[in-house]
Amino acid sequence: MLLIAEFQFWVFRALLLALVAIEVWALVNALRYRPGAYTAASKRTKTFWSLMAGGAVLLGLLALAGYSSYLLGIIGIVMAGVFLADVLPALRAVMLRAQGNSR
Repeated sequence: MLLIAEFQFWVFRALLLALVAIEVWALVNALRYRPGAYTAASKRTKTFWSLMAGGAVLLGLLALAGYSSYLLGIIGIVMAGVFLADVLPALRAVMLRAQGNSR
């Protein structure tokens, strides 16, 4: 029984590490785009989304370190997922349109 618990512990750690990597990816993408792109995409400000993604990374790291429950890790990935699923595609579309207009 102890072997199963140990295996489960390491599986959860690996999953949390993957979630933290996704959250870091969201933070890097939130920081990469200029503030005007957020406005042009009709999204909230760059500061808002950068803080959301940074908070997601913080929650993920707390869950990974064992200082909090796995629930905070789930909340963190949801925060990052909203950015990656909604805001990032809109930012990419705005930047593609901007590049197309300059040529």
